[in-house]
Amino acid sequence: MKYLKLGNTDLNISRICLGCMTYGEPSRGNHAWTLPEESSRPLIKQALDAGIKFFDTSNNYSDGSSEEIVGRALRDFARRDEVVIATKVYNAMSNLERGLSRPKIMQSIDDSLRRLGTDYVDLLQIHRWDYETPIEETLEALHDVVKAGKARYIGASSMYAWQFAKALYTADLHGWTRFVSMQDQYNLIQREEEREMHPLCAAEGIAVLPWSPLARGRLTRPWGETTARLVSDLYGKTLYDATEGVDALIAERVATIAEERGVSRAQIALAWLLSKPVVTAPIIGASRSEHLVDALAAVDLELTSQEIAELETAYVPHHVVGFE
Repeated sequence: MKYLKLGNTDLNISRICLGCMTYGEPSRGNHAWTLPEESSRPLIKQALDAGIKFFDTSNNYSDGSSEEIVGRALRDFARRDEVVIATKVYNAMSNLERGLSRPKIMQSIDDSLRRLGTDYVDLLQIHRWDYETPIEETLEALHDVVKAGKARYIGASSMYAWQFAKALYTADLHGWTRFVSMQDQYNLIQREEEREMHPLCAAEGIAVLPWSPLARGRLTRPWGETTARLVSDLYGKTLYDATEGVDALIAERVATIAEERGVSRAQIALAWLLSKPVVTAPIIGASRSEHLVDALAAVDLELTSQEIAELETAYVPHHVVGFE
């Protein structure tokens, strides 16, 4: 495993971040495909043993059971100072309405810390932009969370570049804690973040943590092949179904290069992401051991400039989705 700093912070993170939406009790929340605790723990242990030290979850994943499962596993398998824990605030819970007002942020972080079983998180991220709450209220509350020692740093996820720029300059204007990371949707079939968000992040020293780096599995298998998760993943359909025709060609090129290299398609798609200087650590999901094996191998896989060009030239502009 390779390591680097999270943006301009002093946090050392692995080049792969383990996304923990996969780990949660299926009976809780709205994802029937999640893994219960007894199936989740061996994968979290495998990730730790392989050198992955960066774990990303959210208050609302499986109605909080993701945080509970991940928190227990990390306490059992690692020292707190050996891991970097990221979680999120914004989405509704059974006891909390959606939003980023001061009361909601304060309740959410306390609930997350209780479920995770820790005194602080390393990175608290806003899951989406809150159009109902002034950004000043949100930023001041997040600043107070950091000052209280409940979060070391704050990050953001999936918004327009103008919104992120506004948040950054508003924090600077008031002397409040600044966002240090951007978690956005970025993969070979959705590259719209290259236009404005990624140049902004590069200029400001912001870490980029792509979610859905494998397009919810669409880049890892023959195009059109279905899985139980793919069939039930309604959110994934909103992200990718509208552009299936043009995206199929990109997936075919991933398959061709993977066959030529003698590696999996997932390794090629992740290696492409890791070749981008702006990308800090893709957030990968792992429901099987081989998913982690592929992610680890991708860290050391270097694509040629010709291979990168072959993967990129079929791309056409897409509608921006995933901000809701």
